[in-house]
Amino acid sequence: MNPTDALPRDAQSILELAARSMFALFASASEGMMLVDRQARVVWINDQYKRFLPALGFAREEDFVGHPVSAVVQNTQMHKVLETGKPILIDLLTNRAGTFVVSRIPLRDPVGAVIGALGIVLFDQPEANLQPLIAKFSLLQRDLDEARRELAVQRNGAKGVARQSKHTFASFVGASPAAVEVKRQARRAAQSSSPVLLLGETGTGKELLAHAIHAASQRAQGPFVGVNIAAVPDTLLEAEFFGVAPGAYTGADRKGREGKFKLADGGTLFLDEIGDMPAGLQAKLLRALQEGEIEPLGSNRLVPFDARVVAATSRDLVALVREGKFREDLFYRLNVLPIRVPPLRERRADIPALVEMLGEDIALRGGTAPPEVQPDALALLAGQRWRGNIRELRNVLEQTALSSDASTLDAPQLEKILRGSGLEEIAPALQQARDAGGTDLLRPLSEQIAELEQRAIAAAMKATGGNKLATARLLGISRATLYGRMENPDK
Repeated sequence: MNPTDALPRDAQSILELAARSMFALFASASEGMMLVDRQARVVWINDQYKRFLPALGFAREEDFVGHPVSAVVQNTQMHKVLETGKPILIDLLTNRAGTFVVSRIPLRDPVGAVIGALGIVLFDQPEANLQPLIAKFSLLQRDLDEARRELAVQRNGAKGVARQSKHTFASFVGASPAAVEVKRQARRAAQSSSPVLLLGETGTGKELLAHAIHAASQRAQGPFVGVNIAAVPDTLLEAEFFGVAPGAYTGADRKGREGKFKLADGGTLFLDEIGDMPAGLQAKLLRALQEGEIEPLGSNRLVPFDARVVAATSRDLVALVREGKFREDLFYRLNVLPIRVPPLRERRADIPALVEMLGEDIALRGGTAPPEVQPDALALLAGQRWRGNIRELRNVLEQTALSSDASTLDAPQLEKILRGSGLEEIAPALQQARDAGGTDLLRPLSEQIAELEQRAIAAAMKATGGNKLATARLLGISRATLYGRMENPDK
């Protein structure tokens, strides 16, 4: 029997009215809604959802409605709701249209049988709506990682801890499409045993991702051993990699010394700045990777090892191969799972979360309260090119915090630090405001942001000849978001 059958008629009416009101509320307040039937076919979408259709690859509503949801929406989980009868209340969905925060709710008939499911798009810009939550979660995850390392100290002693992974994927702060995509690729790479090649500018977080890949892999309980090739003199690299046999040369340790390959046995070996490896050592590295064994310096004995290799470089390896400065066969050996780590200028939407995380960390290390970064300061930070990426951002924040006794950081303070370092690049909106005498800033921030967005969209459309897909990629947003901004500039 339906539980509502036992209720008085007035109570049933109130419940029905409440259900209709809640449905109407979600329909008007959400970014889109979809209904599927028991066979997981799309039977209805509301007007808000229709704006996602072009980005999903559909020109007409009839090409979408009436089809299996798994055939028209990539990575959908609606079929799981139908199978289990359980809701998925908060989830991240990434597909051709972008990244969304969604909820999925089963629908039941009067006797309780599942007859369909309701999908609700809560946010189509998680990087803008969930930044505070994401930043707090990242800080909590960092604290948890630190606690785990301290426990490892107590169990194994300080020597063992130096070989543990220091970061997880939660440490890679950001919910922009570029950040979400690089984390997706890295998570997939973590499930493989093949070599990973991290490509990107200095300061983008390649080493952090290497730690995270190790922590999410089947080798997580093994050691994580890293070596920065650019920081080791060429004459010492062979010994650093392969170790030294006892008494191999005058002054060598009588007991010998294990190299990084052997220290990483059973775990992950991180080769940072692989593009700086001298040509003479590249052949020996290739042989070690192919054969799974090394020959310590001064020894004729081959020593087996089992380490998963993650390499990283800020240099153009393809160009180095073309110039004969990097072995082509070694490049192919390492370039099995390449992951491009985007520069900060391609993920500007992550700057507020990064600023909060970095501010918390700077304050923690200095024993002070985290600074409150004013909106004009965030706007100035978003306008920089950040050639040094996150590392440069941290440096600027730290300099600004140390140069001021105030608990807040505003644009004039940041500008002083940036000008002193020769780094400042004024954002167009801020420059326009200054040219106008500053009065343009005395308006609601939402209006200024909307105007800046429209100017950026117009400039990108002109640069791409009106190609909306290319425009979305140039701006670092999804096509659905682009269509929404073009249709509703004030949204």
